[in-house]
Amino acid sequence: MAEGHRHHHSHHQKDPAVPETEVDYIKEEKHHKHLQQLGELGAVTAGAFALYEKHEAKKHPEQAHRHRIEEEIAAAAAVGAGGFAFHEHHQKKEAKKEYEESHGKKHHHHF
Repeated sequence: MAEGHRHHHSHHQKDPAVPETEVDYIKEEKHHKHLQQLGELGAVTAGAFALYEKHEAKKHPEQAHRHRIEEEIAAAAAVGAGGFAFHEHHQKKEAKKEYEESHGKKHHHHF
């Protein structure tokens, strides 16, 4: 490379017209949405595995104890992943609320 030559990519630069806090709120909301979706996927996957293990326990009675243990572990993982998704959903809502409040949008509470 020639001395002093640099690559400039527009997607790496921040728009000077957009305040730093606005970028942070939007980025934070997207981040929590992504984590929420991962939590939901984990809950569904672990739940499906728990059902599979339940089926295997019936199918292979000689290994039923092992399959029941794995079913319980998978069910606990599903509950944990669901709780994580629920937590991230609330984090996402909080980021959106902060963004709206910073832009003068008021929440109207109706009875």
